[in-house]
Amino acid sequence: MVRLHKKWILIQMIVCMFLLAVTGWAAPEQLALQQIRFTESAESVRVVFDLNGKPTYKVMQLTNPVRIVVDIDGAVNDSGVTQMSLQDPFIQGIRIGHPEPGKLRFVIDCKLVAAPKVFTLTNPDRLVIDLAKIYEHKNQDEIQPGLTHTSWVRGRTEGPVGIYILELDPKAGFALKPALSNDMIPGTEPLTQISNRHNAIAAVNGSYFAPNGEIIGLLKIDGEIISTPRRPRTAAGILNDGSVIIDQVNYQGTAMLPEGTLVAINGVNYQRPDNELILYNRHYGQTTRTSNSGAEYTIIAETVVSIQNGNSSIPTNGVVLSAHGTAAKKLAHLNVGDRIHISQTLGKQWDETIHVLGAGPMLVKDSSIYLTTKIEEFGADVAGGRAPRTAIGVKPDGKILLVVVDGRQSRSVGFSLLELAILMQELGAVHAMNLDGGGSSEILVNQKVMNKPSDGKERRVGSGLLVVPHKLAI
Repeated sequence: MVRLHKKWILIQMIVCMFLLAVTGWAAPEQLALQQIRFTESAESVRVVFDLNGKPTYKVMQLTNPVRIVVDIDGAVNDSGVTQMSLQDPFIQGIRIGHPEPGKLRFVIDCKLVAAPKVFTLTNPDRLVIDLAKIYEHKNQDEIQPGLTHTSWVRGRTEGPVGIYILELDPKAGFALKPALSNDMIPGTEPLTQISNRHNAIAAVNGSYFAPNGEIIGLLKIDGEIISTPRRPRTAAGILNDGSVIIDQVNYQGTAMLPEGTLVAINGVNYQRPDNELILYNRHYGQTTRTSNSGAEYTIIAETVVSIQNGNSSIPTNGVVLSAHGTAAKKLAHLNVGDRIHISQTLGKQWDETIHVLGAGPMLVKDSSIYLTTKIEEFGADVAGGRAPRTAIGVKPDGKILLVVVDGRQSRSVGFSLLELAILMQELGAVHAMNLDGGGSSEILVNQKVMNKPSDGKERRVGSGLLVVPHKLAI
């Protein structure tokens, strides 16, 4: 009887196993990637990973280089694809691999930063990654009453941009003041050092400058003309009340000789060209650093105190007139002891300014886009394509805008001059102008670099435009 019972149990087990096999019972199916799909629109890029089940996943957004990483637990790759190259302005390609057993990893290598949104859909199961091209993130901080800093990330179809804005109110006790690197020409140093030396609250980079640090453009500090442009260009002037004017400015200088003859001074504090008369003052350093092919007249209290051929010492209480070629012939009859009256003007309104910083081109005039790129003869190094940019603007209420746009990076492609002009107009500027840009573009708040300079670090610059208490500026 016992044997029959055991035999009956064995038969039942065999029957159950048979029935399970017939009905298709099996272990749960392995989660697997089956195929990858990709679509693009003006607003976003979509990558779809088709799966045979609902995934459990983790998303990471990484930089340097920019990439989006998605890990899926317990999945395998049945798509037959391990790498895809894409002809897309935002996405370089997709990689699929197993960083460790039981984990499937998708890596989306990006050319530019986009805002990712990751989610799953069913029927059929799929993991979707939407990369939004158009988005905005803005954060504003009050540094002090009347002075704010705004950081702004804006996604666009042309690529993302990082924008940094200082807005200051002269009526709240703030003013702008330009400052030289090392407080002389030529020379360069990081903006943080310039700012720190002058106890600035905030700062941006200033004028264009040559590799040796000579300022390229108009610069006036504390009422003294320190540098002049080779041609009339746009400048920003700071008046006694801290207000700012922006327009094209033309330097005119003359030397009145003893007999009353007026000789044009071609410029101030830059390397003497052929056949020109250049004025050097104490801001250029100890000597003129000129060759002996000219004639130089050291003048103190409107009197010629010495005459040299070149590389003259520059007195702290006077100037040197350095002439070459045809200009030298006009001064050849001068002697020690002769009286020379020097006159310099920027025009009636601009002579009332305390400080002036020139650069250009103009971006906005009377609230309208007004680019003077061709008029002011800017080349492709300034006008060409998208790049890091710095600008200054004035709003209708007199508030001042200092703006930096990062560029040449995956997180920020930069602006063209037209795009910069549109931005300044959008921010409410009645008048606006471009400052030096590229790797020089930088913005500081309390000695901290707020933007991401395209060189990866601070560039040594020739000058800075500082935000200081009014009493330190005027």
